[in-house]
Amino acid sequence: MKNLKTTTILAMVFISLIVMSCKDSKKEQKSEESPIEMKHDNSDGHHDNEDKEIIMSSNENVNTETILKDYFNLKDVLVSDNEAKAKELGATLAKSLVNIDFSAYTEIQKTELQDIIKDALEHAEHIAKSPLSHQREHFKVLSKDITDMVAITGTKNTLYQQFCPMYDDGSAWLSMSKDVKNPYYGSKMLTCGKVQKEIN
Repeated sequence: MKNLKTTTILAMVFISLIVMSCKDSKKEQKSEESPIEMKHDNSDGHHDNEDKEIIMSSNENVNTETILKDYFNLKDVLVSDNEAKAKELGATLAKSLVNIDFSAYTEIQKTELQDIIKDALEHAEHIAKSPLSHQREHFKVLSKDITDMVAITGTKNTLYQQFCPMYDDGSAWLSMSKDVKNPYYGSKMLTCGKVQKEIN
């Protein structure tokens, strides 16, 4: 009888321990799962947004006309000696260059354009973080890159290649107007230069 009582008590203690252990285990599991689930949900949402931004920007299908528009905006602020705005527009141009759509071009053209765009991107990025004098130095090479790009892609508008013999042993740039407004000297020598050729 005593043995039976002891066995019953032990069995009840054992069952109680199992029940309590299961409850604790469930609590632990829930408390472990909840943060993971929340964290997972949040990070998923965050990455989805990032992915969407990346996908959206890569699907913007930026064409060369957009790049030209950004280039001309940058040229105009260099003409007006506006370093801060040139930084901003350098960054805008860099973003457009990253998102250019090459799908309309042949494999050979794509290869050539990728090289040109890679170089142009480097100069646009430098313009985005340089003082005015350096912005103008980078704009010189950027202008060559954009001219090379137009030679492959063509353009909807008539462009004018203009040339300043004074800046850095002679420097060219593109414009949508025949009127010379010099981005290398700005207000110091605004009209220094001439139209070299018309690009259709």
